Amino acid sequence: MAPELSSNWKKLQEKLKEESKASKDKKRKAIPTERQLNSIAKKRRLEGNPEGTRPLAKPRVKKMGNTIAAPVAKELDTANAPSASLALWAEDNDISAKDLAAAYGDSLKDTTVQGAQADKVNSGLFQDVDIGKYVGIDCEMVGVGGEEDRSVLARVSIVNFHGTQVYDSFVKPREYVTDWRTHVSGVSPKNMATARTFDEVQEDVAKILKDRIVVGHAVRNDLEALMLGHPKKDIRDTSRFSGFRKYSAGKTPSLKKLAKEVLGVEIQDGQHSSIEDARATMLLFRRYKSAFDMEHAKQFPTYPPGSSANSKKKKK
Repeated sequence: MAPELSSNWKKLQEKLKEESKASKDKKRKAIPTERQLNSIAKKRRLEGNPEGTRPLAKPRVKKMGNTIAAPVAKELDTANAPSASLALWAEDNDISAKDLAAAYGDSLKDTTVQGAQADKVNSGLFQDVDIGKYVGIDCEMVGVGGEEDRSVLARVSIVNFHGTQVYDSFVKPREYVTDWRTHVSGVSPKNMATARTFDEVQEDVAKILKDRIVVGHAVRNDLEALMLGHPKKDIRDTSRFSGFRKYSAGKTPSLKKLAKEVLGVEIQDGQHSSIEDARATMLLFRRYKSAFDMEHAKQFPTYPPGSSANSKKKKK
């Protein structure tokens, strides 16, 4: 049965059909502008759609033979899954991924909704961006050989809480590269002509992360590649969040799997984009921020000044 659409979405579909007829030479349906999308989102909010963090849903359990399996709830067909950028925009404007898929279908593929500034690869620190309290980080590595096939930093990307690009740079490895892993990392020797030195990138990233909460997937690997430390209490790691372990039978889930199963978003289809991966990680955190905060409070409890628990801690 086809999903029911709101009157606003139906009007939008009619408008898209009219534009498509007027532009027969275009191969794909035109994607609405950011102004049109923001207008739609505003109307939806005025109609009374609630805003706020979604609670972590409990999976329904069904019996299969002698075992019990928890089926994964999918918001939409992954063939029409939006990009991490579009999913973040939808989240900000209280529009579900299911509505996006129903309204746009195949035109969602490889589509991003940009903010005031488009993504700029290797641009360094973005100017005039409000970084905020939370930053999402992702790095790409290349191989330098050795018995353990060691990896070193080749690119780092950082986004803010809303997925806006804060920093992006290729990094010149300080060791001889034996495997660029271009098919996965998206990094090749030609990128090194404009890449920054490791020391320069390390200094830039350290300034951005200072006194902020860092969100990432297996973020310790990224920090080790950058040779930077960060307080454990200021890290939110989607690979270690207990609520996501059910998607990989209790093991550490991959970011690609979480994006697909939890968000209905396709990432890492071929060469990776560290900007998109950072956005996907931030979206996972935002979607279940309240659950992350509860788990964090148990790990790092805070006590009011003068409390007995605080006094015992000082005596130790």
